[in-house]
Amino acid sequence: MDKHTFVPSLPDLIDPGEYAAHPEGGLVRLKITVTGNGVEVLGDGMRPEHIEAVLRSLSGPDDEGPEMEQMLCG
Repeated sequence: MDKHTFVPSLPDLIDPGEYAAHPEGGLVRLKITVTGNGVEVLGDGMRPEHIEAVLRSLSGPDDEGPEMEQMLCG
């Protein structure tokens, strides 16, 4: 099962000006960083379900769901 933690801010990978060019909301950007603790994946997307699907696909079949930090927009 995925673990969601809501945080006050996360870096933006999508500029607000790009929304008009993607009216279907399909734009997703990822930043992958190797850290001393493993791999960190920062994702930004117009629809949260797209980012969640990408992160789940990175887990192995016996892994627990990914830990996701999510920012509420609005």
